[in-house]
Amino acid sequence: MPLLRGKKPAVTAGSKMPKLSENQEEGPQVKRSSSPPHGAPKKRTAFIDITNAHKVQISLPGRKKKEAAKKQVKKTSAPSVSTKNHDNLTKSSSESSEGTPAERETSDAEEEEEAAAPVEELEAAAPPAVCEVPAHHQKQQIPAEFDVDSENAGDCYMCPEYAKDIFDYLKQREEKFVLCNYMPVQPSLNPEMRAILIDWLVEVQENFELYHETLYLAVKMTDHYLTKTPVHRELLQLLGSTTMLIASKFEERSPPCVDDFLYICDDAYKREEIISMEANILQTLSFDINIPVPYRFLRRYAKCVSAGMDTLTLARFFCEMSLMEVELVSVRGSLLASACLLLALVTRDLGGWSPILEYHSGYQALDVAPVVRNLHEMLSAPPDDKLKAIRNKYSHKVFFEVASLPLVSGDTLEEVLSQ
Repeated sequence: MPLLRGKKPAVTAGSKMPKLSENQEEGPQVKRSSSPPHGAPKKRTAFIDITNAHKVQISLPGRKKKEAAKKQVKKTSAPSVSTKNHDNLTKSSSESSEGTPAERETSDAEEEEEAAAPVEELEAAAPPAVCEVPAHHQKQQIPAEFDVDSENAGDCYMCPEYAKDIFDYLKQREEKFVLCNYMPVQPSLNPEMRAILIDWLVEVQENFELYHETLYLAVKMTDHYLTKTPVHRELLQLLGSTTMLIASKFEERSPPCVDDFLYICDDAYKREEIISMEANILQTLSFDINIPVPYRFLRRYAKCVSAGMDTLTLARFFCEMSLMEVELVSVRGSLLASACLLLALVTRDLGGWSPILEYHSGYQALDVAPVVRNLHEMLSAPPDDKLKAIRNKYSHKVFFEVASLPLVSGDTLEEVLSQ
């Protein structure tokens, strides 16, 4: 209870002591006077009593047991229900004059039994309300021949119960990040400059030993930023290093610091410039940087056909090479991943587009065929001597030297696509 301000009121012999409530203890404290002291500002509450004095409760020994016993007695007695049933019984017996005395006695006995029944039994007898789950919230049933996650039922890190739903959600989210060829709105840039930047980002990813998801996300953020903001060619490297910094913070467990990115830029920019560019990129993209990347879909689709690591690595090589082509910027990540995997399967002579891939990707062979042809045309072109980072990377034994494998012929590819 709050302490009093001012003098305590004198208690005369004939005056009555204030009655103590249940939540107050006996002691020298008395009720606070409602009138403010002389010269003090008048107290006013906007809505309710904000002093919380009415909510103060003092726990006394044995009080909880007494209150629980009172609640139990009230709950079991239920006087209101029995009184209501008795009134209804009296009213029905007085109003109905038809029927034999035996029938009336039988009905009276039944009503008395119903009135005497405890409330708990009546509530238990009532059937529980059944809430139907909406169709779009019901668990999707996967056919047994297309179930690729049941083998990981005991691995909580693989999320086998939600794997299909997760990738379906990512595929739906792709519609929010559809790009177009933005080079016409960039007066000082061209496709060759963009390819040089991505080739440099691949080297950064290798030197810092970053995840591949970090590289793909950095490229996606760069393309989205260039779609909305014109950038001078002198700031293109600053843009690429900053997007790699943001992607590292998003994907990596231990991302490199700002000084590391300043070092790889050969101190061409200042610390304040990269921090300012970071804030500008995030504001331009509305801080929505969880962009679905083709690398995630590629790993999922390779799992669907139980592709080996060498086949998956070959598809990753095709997918990483596609990052430098500005013509493929507008292709959705899931569709690009499907085309890269199909081209790798044909190159390895492992078949074509199977029903299980059609089920999990949502694409038919006719949808994937145009992108496969564009990839084959890109890989068939003579390599540029200035852009060697990706080919050198996938020529290593760690990546099964897939960059040195011969590309499938166009006739063989068309034969598979026409099936």
